[in-house]
Amino acid sequence: MNDLTDKIIAGDIRAIARGISLAESGQPEAVELLKDLYPHTGRAYLIGITGPPGGGKSTLVDKLIKIYREQKKKVGVLAVDPTSPFSGGAILGDRVRMQKHATDEGVYIRSMGSRGHLGGLALATSDAAKILDAAGYDIVIFETVGIGQSEVEVAGRVDTTVLVTVPGLGDDVQVLKAGTMEIADIFAINKADREGTERCVIELEQLLSVKEMDENTFLPPIIQTIAKDNQGTAELTGAIEKHRDYLNSGGRLAEKRKKRIQDEVHTIITNQLDKWAALRLTHDMETRENLDDIYSKKTDPYTVAGDIIKELQI
Repeated sequence: MNDLTDKIIAGDIRAIARGISLAESGQPEAVELLKDLYPHTGRAYLIGITGPPGGGKSTLVDKLIKIYREQKKKVGVLAVDPTSPFSGGAILGDRVRMQKHATDEGVYIRSMGSRGHLGGLALATSDAAKILDAAGYDIVIFETVGIGQSEVEVAGRVDTTVLVTVPGLGDDVQVLKAGTMEIADIFAINKADREGTERCVIELEQLLSVKEMDENTFLPPIIQTIAKDNQGTAELTGAIEKHRDYLNSGGRLAEKRKKRIQDEVHTIITNQLDKWAALRLTHDMETRENLDDIYSKKTDPYTVAGDIIKELQI
């Protein structure tokens, strides 16, 4: 791993791609690589872009890349797409919308399949972000599949969360309810040239007005953008910087990142325990004699399952 580690730290694109592929595959080599890279992480600022499908998130990310590159910052983008049922890979391919950056050595864009993960992010996305961080990228942008009641995971993986919506969804902010309002540090109303933008702003303001806040609370700004025309994107970047300044004051960023580490350790433990339990369970089910008793109605599936769970408890 030492050679690959050194190449990633040096910013070698092929090495970065290989490292992320290892992280996606879940191979044991990936763990060793991430252990080696971890001391070199912590410098990148992580931004999450989430919202309903069709909201123009990819176009918005494309414009943000342009702004950050003008500031001489290296930008990594992890665009999480639905997974192909045939290849297991990402099927939307957000890189298609960002082709103008394909030859820019200061930009790395990777589409990752969600592989059925409901949180809006692939399980390997955080590991991929660490690899980009260690490779010297200043900004890492997460773009999620879409949004729904389970699509709030992004807020726990990034420093600033931008929630994108568009006018004309019927009840314009209905998609932002069901617990997702709380995850937004910034609201971006994209396609703001559409009818209904003013109503969307008013509804967001009304929802924010009932949120518990004090003088130390960051009030999420509502930014109107027309990403295809590059309107409002500079204001959005400015809002992200203001939120970053807010987090840097009073040690809030450190607190947020420590909470992220706690959640990450919990996830690693849970995943390892799940794998262990699955292997034990498969073996037990294949060798268990009383499965025939279920078939002959001498016992029932619930009793047998309960017995197996008791045996698996540690």
